[in-house]
Amino acid sequence: MLSQQQVDFYEEKGYLSVPDVISSEEITELRRVTDSLVEQARSVSESIGVFGLEPGHTAEHPQVRRIKRPSLHHEIYKSMLHHDTILEMVAQLIGNDIRFTGEKLNMKEAGFGSVVECHQDWAFMPHTNDGLLAVGIAIDDMTIDNGALLVIPGSHRGAIYDHHQDGFFIGAVTESAVDPAEVVAIEIPAGSVSIHHVRTLHGSAPNTSERSRRMLFLEMAAVDAWSLMGLHDTDTWNNWHEFNACILRGEPTKEARVTDVPVRLPLPMRPSLGSIYALQADLAESTFSD
Repeated sequence: MLSQQQVDFYEEKGYLSVPDVISSEEITELRRVTDSLVEQARSVSESIGVFGLEPGHTAEHPQVRRIKRPSLHHEIYKSMLHHDTILEMVAQLIGNDIRFTGEKLNMKEAGFGSVVECHQDWAFMPHTNDGLLAVGIAIDDMTIDNGALLVIPGSHRGAIYDHHQDGFFIGAVTESAVDPAEVVAIEIPAGSVSIHHVRTLHGSAPNTSERSRRMLFLEMAAVDAWSLMGLHDTDTWNNWHEFNACILRGEPTKEARVTDVPVRLPLPMRPSLGSIYALQADLAESTFSD
């Protein structure tokens, strides 16, 4: 459970770190399974299917920057989606009815690790209300030198910044939005979690250390927050059931809660839309590369 002080901090700053959420036994298993999956990446040469690869990836030296939909590939990842302590904390921040909206395991191996440019998750996924957040589970100690999550406190209360370049959505802020003096690094030990609001400006720099930084991100929303981008194939009965199968707590609803929040749609998109890394690859000016 979060204290009232922690809830107030999140509401004011748009982020939170909580120590000692995941047990040492669970962290050991997360590391073992993650290492095993990275080993399997030796047999692939491009970012398709399970793996998102670093540009320097080879069979001899596998370099994976993302494992996609990890809960589909091992029970330990799936158990994190249903972790009682995590769900209790999320319920305190967005309400008791919770829907899972996405997941990924982002990895920055020692000595490299791609930058994630400054962005707001809300730019990718505008909804009828902003009761959405991301929980990051630190599989390794996360520090400034190995690519800690960087946030701009209080930015969740401000504008939705432009994430477009040359007329297309590029998945990164393209206007002056970040004062380096305002950037805060979330430095936490393994087993801790970070939580950030869907509108909080954030990103991460490359890993310049000799230690890996692996972070399992779970994205969650209030059940009554409905995507303004619509559902895929919403006219099919099976899709409706699949959509509601993503509810972690609570019951389905057809009533969207609509609140007064700023929205900028992520359109138009390039035809070959890929991961955030591919999307941001052509960004003219980096915010966090240094």
